[in-house]
Amino acid sequence: MASPTQGPQGQLYADPVPSPDETSFQQDNTSDAYYSSPYYEAHEYQVQAFPAAANTTPLNLTTFLPADIINAITAAGKIVFHAVGDTGAAKVSSRQPAAEAIANQGRVADAMTADVAVSDIAFFFHLGDVIYQFGEAQYYYDQFYEPYRNYDRPIFAIPGNHDGMVFGEGSAAPSVPSLSAFLTNFCAATAAPSPDAGGLMRTTMTQPGVYFSLDAPFVSIIGLYSNVLDGPGVISSQGGAYPISDEQLNFLQAQLLRLKMLKTTSPRAVVLALHHPPLSVDAKHGGSTGPLADIDTCCAAAGFWPDMVLSGHAHLYQRFTRTVAAAGGKQTPYIVSGSGGYAATAPQAGLPAAPVTVGDATLEVNPIVDFGYLTLTCDGATLTATFTSADASGVEVRDTVSVDLAHGTIGVAAVAKHHKSSRKLPPQHKLTRARRS
Repeated sequence: MASPTQGPQGQLYADPVPSPDETSFQQDNTSDAYYSSPYYEAHEYQVQAFPAAANTTPLNLTTFLPADIINAITAAGKIVFHAVGDTGAAKVSSRQPAAEAIANQGRVADAMTADVAVSDIAFFFHLGDVIYQFGEAQYYYDQFYEPYRNYDRPIFAIPGNHDGMVFGEGSAAPSVPSLSAFLTNFCAATAAPSPDAGGLMRTTMTQPGVYFSLDAPFVSIIGLYSNVLDGPGVISSQGGAYPISDEQLNFLQAQLLRLKMLKTTSPRAVVLALHHPPLSVDAKHGGSTGPLADIDTCCAAAGFWPDMVLSGHAHLYQRFTRTVAAAGGKQTPYIVSGSGGYAATAPQAGLPAAPVTVGDATLEVNPIVDFGYLTLTCDGATLTATFTSADASGVEVRDTVSVDLAHGTIGVAAVAKHHKSSRKLPPQHKLTRARRS
């Protein structure tokens, strides 16, 4: 392994010497007990207040990667990055011991790390639920820093509901403020060793808040925070239905307007990421129509729609195409990849074989109930997303979709399903948009 990458502001991303995966937790996870705490039981169906971003200035990848890597991306004429959510190794039961929970996450993390070693991966954008069950600081080593200790690239993240959930011995106030550990590890004022990393080298990230934009060569990503409910996701007050501000809507509309102008001079894909999926046919959660309506309203006001929407939360892979009439029939992939290693979720019972169309959305492929991750590639003209599963038998490309950015269309010839890869890991019936709220 070459010397680990160091960012231009002193960031460190990987340990200097690769090491074997852990097989047991350093800190046994007991936070399932907090589901019966007085605070959680009293506030389970309530959103939590979240901090306003320190600023809304877009992050730039040049702040996180050295010039030689940025120059190589530019010279190659494309950028490649990872995305997945719901990664924390915590689901332990009589049927799944700790070692298996750790292995589920570890296989995905190891496959992604192997990609970095052989490909020009620029970064990992985490789709939320970094830590289970309640985002506690003491589990960051086992569930985040250790699995990605050799992932030699920046890891950006939006929080999931589990990252912001809170508990408490009494019902009046939580024991730890919502998002406390997430803010420590991803929204630090400066890149520095994390108090939760257990001595591993990865430094804290310096995102301005739990919602932010990232500009990189050929792609921009808008990340939103969809709060703490198991369902539905919530990004605004929804006209006063929830006691939170509408600052994310103002932020989203401003970013869409900014990127609308930027895209005229700097060819790029615009990706929107939020933890709770607007569209889903999983058996546990379903889709969140409140955020979908909010996003549509902001897009219509800006006269600009994203090229792809990424989410986690449902612990499987799903791909939809939404044909947006207000955007002139633009075809937008809505991809759910909450498949990073925590507790796989089944699709709805009795779901017909894909494709299944309801309204303006089509489920394009049968949901894939396997752990895995997304690799996204963009050259400014085409945005491609590939889902790769990773298990004990190896790594397999399962689905690929490409978007023609100039025309807002998905070409049939660009979709390749169930293409097998020989790469091995290192040893070691209704389409529902549920819960409008």
